[in-house]
Amino acid sequence: MLIIPESLIADLVSSEDAFTAVEATFAAMARGEAYNFPVVREALGEGRQYGFKSGLDRSGGQLGVKAGGYFPGNAAKGIINHQSTVFLFDPETGRPTAMVGGGLLTALRTAAASAISIDRLARPDANVLGMVGAGHQAGFQLRAAARVRKFQKVIAWNLHPDMLPKLAAIATELGLPFEAVPLDRMVEADVIITITSSPAASLMSAHVADGTHLACMGTDTVGKQEVEPALLGRASVFADEVAQSVSLGEAQHAVAGGLLDATAITPLGDVLVGRHPGRRSAAEITLFDGTGVGLQDLAVAAMAVRRAEERGLGSRVTV
Repeated sequence: MLIIPESLIADLVSSEDAFTAVEATFAAMARGEAYNFPVVREALGEGRQYGFKSGLDRSGGQLGVKAGGYFPGNAAKGIINHQSTVFLFDPETGRPTAMVGGGLLTALRTAAASAISIDRLARPDANVLGMVGAGHQAGFQLRAAARVRKFQKVIAWNLHPDMLPKLAAIATELGLPFEAVPLDRMVEADVIITITSSPAASLMSAHVADGTHLACMGTDTVGKQEVEPALLGRASVFADEVAQSVSLGEAQHAVAGGLLDATAITPLGDVLVGRHPGRRSAAEITLFDGTGVGLQDLAVAAMAVRRAEERGLGSRVTV
């Protein structure tokens, strides 16, 4: 088994690599060549969450599981709140083949999924990017979004405004003007990314203009919520996986409230393989409910393994 520690990941997998891997995963899911196993998620108290995401991709030859969760007290200890490790297995024999640090990979694959949704669903002329959330993953989201659309400005809101300067620095690095705004000014955005760990909606339907594309990336657990359910009722809703979206994604609240029928949610992979046209008009609101599926983690971890093997990196152990 090859062990690839977190410290090696940045040199092995780029944001472009993650985009390619996640895009291939969406397409494989749409073709029925890959599927996710049921998510296991447990609340550990004091806001801590731990769980397992796993799946099988027959086309990519990937079988595995990501173990990890959210530990809100970590920031005070100088480590990120999201902690995870990906384990890969030989799909023919079940023998373990790799153990891969999952922290950066999770951030990269989450941003890649969001960027793919923007690439396929946002208006071509979108030029104002709205960011709701300014935590660790927000910077990855901003960089990935800027690669698929030529934005002219970034506006952002965060519950704790003192965190916004870090996001502003990334926007400046990308050559984009940045402005901290109240939530009601999100109506000026053509694309909005929500990336928070909120238990209650902050972005309301009144904050979103017709024609906007939203990538809702923070809700991945029962009880979490970033946007008002009425917003999903106005939008054409897409998801990484419909069942997961309905059970623990942003759609859980809209479906439970009768504002959205689960059968109306479209897998994003259907757009990639040409089964669904995606955006149908300039005035349409499109919303991607990105819950983060295990197959994405396996895909980026497998890429890290291939790169490590090519370069002779990592440690081999016999198990």
